[in-house]
Amino acid sequence: MAATLRYGVIGGGMMAREHMANLALIPGSVVTAVADPDSGQQALNAEAAPGAALLSDADSLIARDDVDAVIVATPNHTHFDVLQRVFAGRPRPLLVEKPVVTTPDLGTQLAEQAAAWPAPFWVAMEYRYMPPVAVLLEELRGGVTGPLRMLTIREHRYPFLEKVGDWNRFNANTGGTMVEKCCHFFDLMRLILQDEPQRIFASGGAEVNHRAERYDGRQPDIVDNAYVMVDFAGGARAMLELCMFAEGGWFQEEITATGEQGRVACFIPGPARRIGGAEREAMIEVSPRNPVNPQRRPVPVDAAVLRAGEHHGSTYYQHLRFREAVLGRGAVEVTLSDGLKAVAMGAAAERSMAEGRPVML
Repeated sequence: MAATLRYGVIGGGMMAREHMANLALIPGSVVTAVADPDSGQQALNAEAAPGAALLSDADSLIARDDVDAVIVATPNHTHFDVLQRVFAGRPRPLLVEKPVVTTPDLGTQLAEQAAAWPAPFWVAMEYRYMPPVAVLLEELRGGVTGPLRMLTIREHRYPFLEKVGDWNRFNANTGGTMVEKCCHFFDLMRLILQDEPQRIFASGGAEVNHRAERYDGRQPDIVDNAYVMVDFAGGARAMLELCMFAEGGWFQEEITATGEQGRVACFIPGPARRIGGAEREAMIEVSPRNPVNPQRRPVPVDAAVLRAGEHHGSTYYQHLRFREAVLGRGAVEVTLSDGLKAVAMGAAAERSMAEGRPVML
């Protein structure tokens, strides 16, 4: 395979264009085709990927010979059907946006189908690649905390953005907020703790955002705030605090991992264009217990990388790693199994909220 990788992007919305913007920063990467049925989105894609063929359907892209790797960035509830079409074509490396499916049942079917797929299959859990999260992981692997006992992830952010057709306003399309948004955090829990969840208990509601909206007479049902407790097999506990009407905070995400010998935390600002003001720096804090000596330092990220997306540079760094896997120089770091476990955790949290009880995994 040539050193220049040619990408085909199925889906042409905001996240698809974030992929295009970040690929434009990586030498040897070019988007040759974008498939989306919405003409308004394709007008924007013509600017995001100059020279790319603008197609109206996935099949036309899959049939092309000038595509080395495929990115699937369509609405959540379409992923499964789009992947059926991709599997019918010639094998090519795949990067599929999260959540890879919207329900565990679809995940079981997809796992059976993908078992025979000979090319790399990568699920886009890009939060792993945020620079402050990467530094947090380095500190933890260095042993500063000792065995981890508690993990807290807090996200205080802006409401869900408007999407084409407002598909993201309903659980049937997204899998629910715990799947759509929080699969990132459930993936980070597994990654940080290096363990598997056993029980989930969640409490949350749809109480502030989108209450006045109606679509064909239906009111949006997506949750906008929640607490989620997760018990892991090795004895550690994790907690997620989500609030989607709290964009006024200095940091959008805060992750704190605490062990017997100390704690490590990282603090991640939201995108400046969403929260106003100048770009803010992420921070890392390392706090050993003996001797007590807390230290906090900034985690810089290149300004061009920050401007290329909504996720604090993570999409860029994810694509660097995916490129290595496509070229056969590295492993797939976020597998289909990882993606499906995050969906299962999110679905369990949604079920726990609905039924008012813990759910076993």
